[in-house]
Amino acid sequence: MLVLFRWGVFLVACAFLYVHLTGPKGSSLLGALADTPRQAGWWVLLGAVAALMPVNWGLESLKWRWLMRPVEPLRPLRAFLATMAGTSITFITPNRTGEFVGRVLFLSPENRVKGAFATALGSIAQFVVTLVAGALGLAALQLAGRSLPWPGGWTSSVLATLTVLVAAGSLVLYFQPGLLRQLLLMVPFLHRLERASAVLHGYQRHELLLVLGLSALRYAVFAVQFVLALQLFHSGVPIGTALMAVPVIYLVSTLVPTVLLTELGVRGSAAVGFLVPLGGQAPQVLLATFLVWAVNLVLPAVAGSIILLLARIRTRST
Repeated sequence: MLVLFRWGVFLVACAFLYVHLTGPKGSSLLGALADTPRQAGWWVLLGAVAALMPVNWGLESLKWRWLMRPVEPLRPLRAFLATMAGTSITFITPNRTGEFVGRVLFLSPENRVKGAFATALGSIAQFVVTLVAGALGLAALQLAGRSLPWPGGWTSSVLATLTVLVAAGSLVLYFQPGLLRQLLLMVPFLHRLERASAVLHGYQRHELLLVLGLSALRYAVFAVQFVLALQLFHSGVPIGTALMAVPVIYLVSTLVPTVLLTELGVRGSAAVGFLVPLGGQAPQVLLATFLVWAVNLVLPAVAGSIILLLARIRTRST
């Protein structure tokens, strides 16, 4: 069964890449990319966007390896391979929530359920950072008097307030893993995992702060990638405005349920909706969105599917 699962993920990854590159949207984006004028030093910006991808996933693997310390010590390379393999499962799960499935396969069978609970803390930390940054971006755009894709400042205020409230609730659960465990165990089919979920009690406050800090640092990396991509394609959005708007785009992309097959459309629509009123050119904004999406998600997911296919994964407990 595991072999079929691994081959299935690999074939889906290959089919996904083929469909997107040969379909109308992929062909038009690649054509627009070829027609984009090259500015002096364009390759520096492109190289920076590409170089930040391993930094992005390296920080994520460091965060995950730290969370796995009470579960099972991992070498840095194996943690990185597991993190990359986890991206391959994003093809079939909403908002990339299934990443943990690919990761925990690299743990010993007896530790995989505990590893899944521990991985959830890392996801909550990244979610909180996205919410807080998005709320700050909304507030900054409103204070700066920038145009938004909805009438009236009260809409932004309501959205920012709701985002902060959700972020506050998520922070409470994050820094009180015992409370998170109790809520999870209220779900009927999770109740039988009571022993495995006890791993959530094993984290100290300073450890959780470290994971939250790594999440914030990782967020800064892929936000900078987006800003660099906007400059690369002459989007027309000033750097200062982009720094305020990009967190809002990531916020919207996170809150809208998607799978990787539809994420580009959602993220592209959000980017155009926010950046065009701020002076951006729609084709260039879409190109920047496509580049960051492909570099940060598609290529790692395809590579992760190959890792998942070739890696040595144990099927029996010791």
